[in-house]
Parts: sequence; C-alpha cells; structure tokens
Amino acid sequence: MTLSSTSEFDTHIASAPHPGLYNDDLAPLPKEKRRWGAFEIFNVWTNDVQSLAGYTLAASLFITAGINGWWVFAAIILAGLFVNWLVNLTGKPSVKYGIPYAVMARSSMGVRGAQFPALVRGIVAIFWYGAQTYFASTAVALALNALFGVPEATFLGMTWIDWVSYIFVAALQVTLFIGGIAWIEKFLNFAGPAVYVVMVGLLVAIWVQAGDRLLPAVGSIFSNSEVEGWAAVTAFFGVIGTMIAYFSAVIINFGDFARFSKSEKSMKRGNFFGLPVSLTFFTFLSLFTTAGAYIVLQGGEGEPLTNPAEIVGLVGNVFLTILAAITFVVATIGINLVANFIPPAYDLSNLAPQRISFKAGGYMTAVLGFIVGALWVSIVGNNLPLFVDTLGAFLAPLYGVLVADYYIIQRRSLKIADLFSMDPQARYHYQRGWNIRAIVAVCVAAVFSVAAVWAPFLQALSGFAWVIGALIGAILYIAVMWSHRPDATAAPADDAAPVAVESRV
Repeated sequence: MTLSSTSEFDTHIASAPHPGLYNDDLAPLPKEKRRWGAFEIFNVWTNDVQSLAGYTLAASLFITAGINGWWVFAAIILAGLFVNWLVNLTGKPSVKYGIPYAVMARSSMGVRGAQFPALVRGIVAIFWYGAQTYFASTAVALALNALFGVPEATFLGMTWIDWVSYIFVAALQVTLFIGGIAWIEKFLNFAGPAVYVVMVGLLVAIWVQAGDRLLPAVGSIFSNSEVEGWAAVTAFFGVIGTMIAYFSAVIINFGDFARFSKSEKSMKRGNFFGLPVSLTFFTFLSLFTTAGAYIVLQGGEGEPLTNPAEIVGLVGNVFLTILAAITFVVATIGINLVANFIPPAYDLSNLAPQRISFKAGGYMTAVLGFIVGALWVSIVGNNLPLFVDTLGAFLAPLYGVLVADYYIIQRRSLKIADLFSMDPQARYHYQRGWNIRAIVAVCVAAVFSVAAVWAPFLQALSGFAWVIGALIGAILYIAVMWSHRPDATAAPADDAAPVAVESRV
C-alpha cells in the first residue's frame, strides 16, 4: 500500500486496515485519481439506455402496456427523472469519500454483513451480464446470417451461428476487461455517440421508404387503449416501475462509478443528460423505428419487431446490416462491462479481499454470466419485463437501506477508518461485524417486493415492486436503527477527505 501522506493517513486510520476488509481495489480513491467528468457519467447512462435490451424493453412496453402511447411515453420520461434523483442520492457519498458500493454497504450492514448485499447485487449483475451478452451476440449473429444464411438446426434455442456469435462476444468482453478501466472508458466514449448515429440513420432510411405512412403507424400505437379506468392508471405506473427496475442494478451500486467523478456537480450534470434527456430521445427513436419497420419491412403483418437487430436484418442491405451489428454490439458490450461486470467484480472481491482480487472477481463473473446467457433463450425467452421486475424486487430493499442509513442514521457522515476495521469498538462492527437488524429489514422487505411480482392476488402491484421494496426496506431499517444513531453533537467523523491511498483501479 502506497501512501500519499503518512500524516494524512494517520489522521483517518489510527491503525492499519484489517487485511480481511482491505485491498487496493476497495480502498478510497484519492481525488487526484478521479478523472471522470459529466461526459463520462453521461456515457455510462447513454450506453445503458442504448443497449439492445433497453431498446427491446422500451418498444415492448409501447406494445404490451395496453394504454395510450402518449401515456407510455410520459411514464418512461418520468421514470428517467425519478432514476436521476435516485442515483444522485447514492452517488453523493461515493463522490465525497471515493468508496465503491461494496464498502459503502458496510456502514449499514456491518463490515462483515456487507458481504450479504454485495453478494445479492453481484448475483443480479451476473444474471444481467449473461442476458446482455446474449443480446449483444444477436447483433453479431445478424451480420453472420447476412453473409452465410440462416441455419435451421438449434441447440438450446440457438443455431451454430448464434453460438459462435455468443462465444465471440463473451471472449471480446473479457479481453476488454483485461485492458483495464482506461480501455473501458474509451470504449464507452466511442459507443455512446456511435449508436445514436446509426439509430438516426436507420430511422431516416425507414422513414424514406415509409413516407406518409409512418406517422399513421406511430399513431396506431399511440391510440392503443385496451385498458381503461383504474386499470389504465395502474398500467401507467406499472411502466414507470418496470423502467425503474431496469435501471435498478446500476441505481444501487452507482457509487462504483460516482467514485471516479471529479465533483458532485459534474456527476449530477452527467446523470441529468444521460438519464431523462437521453432516455427521452432514445425512446423517440425506438418508437418511430419500430412503427416504421412494422409498415415498411413487415407489411403491417404479425407483431411489431422490438429487437433492432432483427429490424436491421429485414432491411436487406448487407453493408448496413454489418455496420449496425457492429454498432449495437459495441453499445451493449460497453454498458455490460460497466454496469454488470465491474460491480460484481468489486462485490466478489469484497467477500475475500486477500484471496479474490478485482480481476479474479471479473473472471468469476465472466464464467457464471456465460452460463446464464447460454440458457437465456431456452429459459427466459420473451419474459423480459417479468425478468426485470423480479431482479429489481430483490435489489430494491438494499437501496432503501443504503439511502436511509447514510442520510438519516449516519447523518451524512461516515468514519472511513471504521469501514476497514474489525475493532469491536468501531462504529460499523455491530455484532461481530454483522448488523442483524439491517439484514432482517432487507429480507422482510424483499418478501413483499418479490411477492408483488409473482403473487396473483398482488398482480396489480407488480410494476410497483421496486418502489415498494425500497420504501419498506428504508422504513424498517430506520425503525430498528433509530436508537443507534451517532450523537448529533459529536464532531463530524471523517467528513473532510478520504483515506489517501493509491488504487490500482
């Protein structure tokens, strides 16, 4: 461990951090190491929004929600604004102290108990990693099908071209990961703008062919009104809830990215333009592209296509197909590395910092995610909204506890030294390093939020599962921890600067 100032280190940590809680990847990031501005944060969200899974989900909601398209559009925009507010809350402490989510969770769960939420978050990220890897591989398969034709035989729902594409994407992601965070940054900064260029080009090409038929096609989607009255209101908020659940994996561990921000102001600016602004624009492109493809490429027959890779495949232009395939796979891989690869790498490292490095955690994520993605077609199929809601329901209570702990119980002030200490007198030691009260609060809240997704008698609340879980988790945690708040009259703890250590990240 290299110190930038021994005296500064002594100010924050009187004794060496416990080896079972510390490695260079989990250490607080010094300010001079934080080089992300608003553009980098913007690209984190832009790539998340632009992924093939993101397009498919947005387009599917217009078709399956059963309410007027304008209400669906409004719900998606409101979801973007709400998510923007949520991540500003979770990002602030990590900008302030330079710590990742796995360390931040120690404040509420205990220095050992934080392994529980980190593991849950890691498992969800691994599931998303496998799913996004599969979606990215469909773009590669699209290009190969354009060159070699479409095979008929399948295994686990995928042809040999699908399997070759999937293995290629999985290997490419690991290669980029080995290159480190700098390569991933460059990858994201290229992918974000590139996808918008291709998406706009695809829409223009379809609009030219559709002519004056495009707007009526869009109007037919907007005029959808299968449900009315209270059911329509429920569907509206259900769309908001599903979109929030889609971002839930990044919402809870946004500190993993915010810790690289130069300032809270740049973080918030990147969040605003990357979430509500970018999401609105991308939703507009998705809607018009899907409607145009339905008229021009599908002849108005069957169900509208919601996967942009399939839409491009019907254009009939091999060059455009290959170009679009490359762009879509770049975008999906970019967000997969940042949102679903880096977090579980941190989380798995947090389980045993001395034995599992950040890089080792990444390799474990790649192997487990590969298995999930390989089974995606045969198991999950077309149930993406249900899949999203379920994973979000598991994560929601963890978010509620994290925010309630920092802003209400800890009074926005952490003792950084105690996050790395097993001293029984340390603030976050609780019971042998475990805060049983917090874990119980999370488990009870998770039962309600998951039940809202799966229990038939609670089906009307399925779209609210994330919000329900977060609120119940926060309320229960505050109730059981209110008497354990630090003394408000005491001097602020480690409120100035994080531990000044070098980090390999």
